Amino acid sequence: EWVNDRTHGQQFRARFLKTAAPASVDGIEKYLGSGMIRGIGPVYAKRLVGQFGKDVFDIIEADPDRLREVDGIGPIRAKKIIAGWADQKAIREIMVFLHEHGVGTARAVRIYKTYGTDAVQVMSENPYRLARDIRGIGFRTADLIAGKLGIQKTATIRVRAGISFALTEAMSDGHCGLPESELVALAEKLLEVPRTLIETALDLEVADETVIRDTVGETACIFLAGLYQAERGIAQHLKRLAVAPLPWAAIDADSALPWIEVKTGLTLADSQAEAIRLALRSKVLVVTGGPGVGKTTIVNSILRILAAKSVELLLCAPTGRAAKRMSEATGREAKTIHRLLEFDPKGFRFKHDEENPLDCDLLVIDESSMVDVSLMLSLLRAVPDRSAVLIVGDIDQLPSVGPGQVLADIIGSGSVPVVRLTEVFRQAASSQIITSAHRINQGQIP
Repeated sequence: EWVNDRTHGQQFRARFLKTAAPASVDGIEKYLGSGMIRGIGPVYAKRLVGQFGKDVFDIIEADPDRLREVDGIGPIRAKKIIAGWADQKAIREIMVFLHEHGVGTARAVRIYKTYGTDAVQVMSENPYRLARDIRGIGFRTADLIAGKLGIQKTATIRVRAGISFALTEAMSDGHCGLPESELVALAEKLLEVPRTLIETALDLEVADETVIRDTVGETACIFLAGLYQAERGIAQHLKRLAVAPLPWAAIDADSALPWIEVKTGLTLADSQAEAIRLALRSKVLVVTGGPGVGKTTIVNSILRILAAKSVELLLCAPTGRAAKRMSEATGREAKTIHRLLEFDPKGFRFKHDEENPLDCDLLVIDESSMVDVSLMLSLLRAVPDRSAVLIVGDIDQLPSVGPGQVLADIIGSGSVPVVRLTEVFRQAASSQIITSAHRINQGQIP
């Protein structure tokens, strides 16, 4: 039937799928020569059909030793053809199986690439593995398949998978974890099963370390294992960077500050001058404050002083727009974090990491309130020990789309020096938007 999809427009939805091998000699030759089966191209397709005619599929399936009767097919090519035929057969079976359970072709291919010939068995035994193992397949899709396979709502495998689903739902609100009582209540609502089943399943998930139980303050909380490790990883990398020596020789701030005032034509406020002094002697520093408090002036001054000392600088921000603004404000190239780390879409990973670190003496991260936990971990992994890191942002500004409040947590930890800017300067003070924003932050009516 034809349906209107909200995203893709008019589409045809098939009610059932049935595979049929081509019946004519021409059809068989085109199918074999299409490149779908390893070891067979147009030339060998013609030879195979010429040798076996319409029986070629039966020969490959039931009597593959006869393939060597064809001119040019030796043991190595015959082995490739047999393996390629098995792959295609498995994919066909998976596609039919999945289509019967409401899953499309593109996902079928991903499932086969993940599980190989065990795909149907894996899905039959525990379809919820799809949500864990395959990008683009979530709990709801896996739950739909499970229901059609006859798996009950109260099944342990469903409830266990539902706990991770509930935590994933919480991620959309920026959480890396939830208080255990909140998680149980949320899972009870989402899964529509008794609380006792959820509590039992949660203990099993903790035992398997799929989720982590930890205490925050006096509250027992549950975290997805990956996000928990990411938060710990950020802390470890900040510590690693903080204890290493500065990559530049000691700079006399009493000389550098008057020099930068002459270069920029600006008179630095006491708070700005103190921030620059601290930056010149810190391996890791956070500069935070609302709009119009001079963050850009401080960053520019630090960059110009260090550039004069031949310090290798890298600038980045989480979005293209933020990187562009940073470039315009500093006169230096700034990149998105993904571009800086050289994201590889094929491998779905970054080219720069611990094994292939960035080449810099100072990394400046702007608009850091928008950087989520996973991205910050990837970025800090790629920072070499020698490099200093300057983290700039406004904790009252846009939070990250992904989970975590990295900037706020770094500041709240008290383990990294922080410059808090509050003084609104003359030009910014004339902006009604900026003054209103600061009044709101102070709990006043704008």
